[in-house]
Formats: sequence, C-alpha cells, structure tokens
Amino acid sequence: MLADSVILATGHSARDIYRLLAAKKILLEAKPFAVGFRIEHPQPFIDQTQYHLEKDQERPRLLPAARYRLATKIRGRGVHSFCMCPGGWIVPASTENDEVVVNGMSLSRRDSPFANSGMVATVEPEDVQPFVREHGILAGLVFQKNLEITAKQAGGGGQVAPGQRVTDFLAGKISNSLPETSYFPGINSAPLNDLLPQWITSRMRDGLKLFGRQMHGYISEQALLLGFETRTSSPVRIPRLDDTLEHPEIHGLFPCGEGAGYAGGIVSAAMDGLRIADAACAVRS
Repeated sequence: MLADSVILATGHSARDIYRLLAAKKILLEAKPFAVGFRIEHPQPFIDQTQYHLEKDQERPRLLPAARYRLATKIRGRGVHSFCMCPGGWIVPASTENDEVVVNGMSLSRRDSPFANSGMVATVEPEDVQPFVREHGILAGLVFQKNLEITAKQAGGGGQVAPGQRVTDFLAGKISNSLPETSYFPGINSAPLNDLLPQWITSRMRDGLKLFGRQMHGYISEQALLLGFETRTSSPVRIPRLDDTLEHPEIHGLFPCGEGAGYAGGIVSAAMDGLRIADAACAVRS
C-alpha cells in the first residue's frame, strides 16, 4: 500500500521492523535501555510496610493495594523498580518460541495476593560493544535476545521461567525451594546470579541491598526473582526531526511511540501518538 504519510508506531518488541530498516540502510540510533528481573512479594507485606500497619494486620478496605518506587545509581548505572503492579500478576511476554520474557500487570480490582515490579539495571550503548562488530546498530537487540534465550533454557521448557529467592541471589547460590508465585506457567530454580552478565549482577546486588535498608523486609525468604525482564524499552531509536517530526531521511515517515524510542509507557506513547497525528496532518495540509 502506498501512502503520502506513514505513522510508524509498531512498539518496542517489533524487532522485524528494526531489522527491515537496518537492511534498507535507513538511519537508526542506539539508545540506553534496561534489563533485569521481575521481583515478587506477598501484597500484605507491601501493605504493612507502606501503610505502617502492625504485623499480620490487614489493609483497611478503603485503602488501595499499596505500591512502591525504588531507584539508585550504582557505579554510573541506574538500578530501579519499573512498572510496579500492586495486587498483580507476573505474565509471560515473549514474542518468539525460543525465549522467555516476563512482565507484570494488575487487574482493575488489584486483588491478587501478590505484588510485583520490574527490578532492572540500565544498559548503555557502550555496554554492548562486544556485539557491535557483528550486529552493528542492532547490538542491543541481540543482547536482549541472548538473555531471553538463556531464560528459556534455564526455565526448562514452555514458558516456565527461571526463579531464585532474593536472599539466594545475594548469596550466590541456587534456591532449594521457591515460594508461591502469580506466574501461571510455573518457575524452575536457577542461578540467576550467573545467568546475567556479572557487571549487571554486581549492580543489582548492591541496589537490592540498599533497597532492603530503605524498605525493611524487602529482602526476605519470601521475595522472589523471575528472569528476565528485558523489554522495558527499545535499545534502538528511529530518529525524527524536531520540527516536522518526520524521519530525517524519509519525507512522510513519522516514527512514533515506544518502538521509535520516544515514549516510556502507555500514557506517554498515547500522547506521542496525538502529537504525531497532528504533525502528519500538518504535512498533508
């Protein structure tokens, strides 16, 4: 189909689009992204901590399921919670059969007995330099994909995810048993501390220890890590001009949203879509 204007809003997991643009030698840019885990706690613990309740005291019915936000910087890289889901579920989010990717969600009632959040570390373009020689601008995509294949293999089959107690991750040992989880496909005990690159593992350990001091009880036998959360954002940006918002090389092509590297979630992607729609209409007029 031919068109005067095309809004390219394919999302940050549409890797075939990045490969297509790279194959056509259309300008792309590397950008920072983040990878890590989903971390899961019993929701009553989060409620008691955030609402300063007594141990075993239930959350008052008028209060919503409590949430949290944690962030720090370790040796020049961010370590932070991401997309925290109170009363939520960890869900499979892979897009191909040879990978395991985990994400989180909450139903409107937020009545799951679990709370989960992404717990991730920043990856800068220079961190994936070993992949650049062979894969060029798509080095970050290949780095993500390798982690997702590793998670699939460590899970042992299907969409089973590798898991580890936070205390065992910090101690560098495999968990002999795992707590209950909201992740329906199931979990398999695995050494997540060895499956991630050590430069990520070491920062995650330091970050988790800090968060455990900031939020007493955050590090416990009941806290569970599932691997891997790799799709926080795209490692590639599709550039656009500041004035017309078109791609600098292709008149009428409007990169949009998370897939283009200009949004970081549902609301910001929607607002970027409004902006791009206005820009496309302006060009046509």
